[in-house]
Amino acid sequence: MLTTLLAFLGACALIAASPGPSTVLIIKQSLRSRRSGFLTVLGNETGVFVWGLVAAFGLTALLAASELAYDVMRVVGAVVLVGFGIQTLWQARRSRGGAESEWTATEKSGWASYRDGLLLNLANPKAAIFAMSFLPQFVPEGAPHLPTMIGLAALWAVFEVGYYGVYVWCVDRMKTVLSRSGVRRRLEQVSGGVLLLLGARLALES
Repeated sequence: MLTTLLAFLGACALIAASPGPSTVLIIKQSLRSRRSGFLTVLGNETGVFVWGLVAAFGLTALLAASELAYDVMRVVGAVVLVGFGIQTLWQARRSRGGAESEWTATEKSGWASYRDGLLLNLANPKAAIFAMSFLPQFVPEGAPHLPTMIGLAALWAVFEVGYYGVYVWCVDRMKTVLSRSGVRRRLEQVSGGVLLLLGARLALES
């Protein structure tokens, strides 16, 4: 049991370390404030837990089996990513030549930061399919399937809260450098461009 748990946590670390849209969004929000970044993390991990629950009840098998359902989610996810990318690039454009107060003025409410993290995760069909294929591998033989899957989903989400919390903390510690409007604007531009590319890639996937 301990060996399985350690293997599961190691796999969670590898998953979290893989760059993706959630990482980009968390860093982007952390540029605004530590609070925004951490609430985005909580929203993202709520989505992780939801997909874990869906996988535990076997509902993601329906998504995997239905080409239409998957394509609908894929298009929705692409629209969400492109929307975030355009919003980020627009904010970077508005801040051009602006002062620190302009960045503070664009800080989102706590609910908006949480919602963005949740929406980005739930709009990603790959997250659903991945949860379905990932979690069952770590259910010990003879263990009750449903409660074990739910427990693993919760552990996965809690682990990533800690992992991405380090990202938020690091961005906050670098605030002296990142608070310069030119550096911050450039990071916003990079984040927006990456989100646009990820959205386009998802939309064009077969």
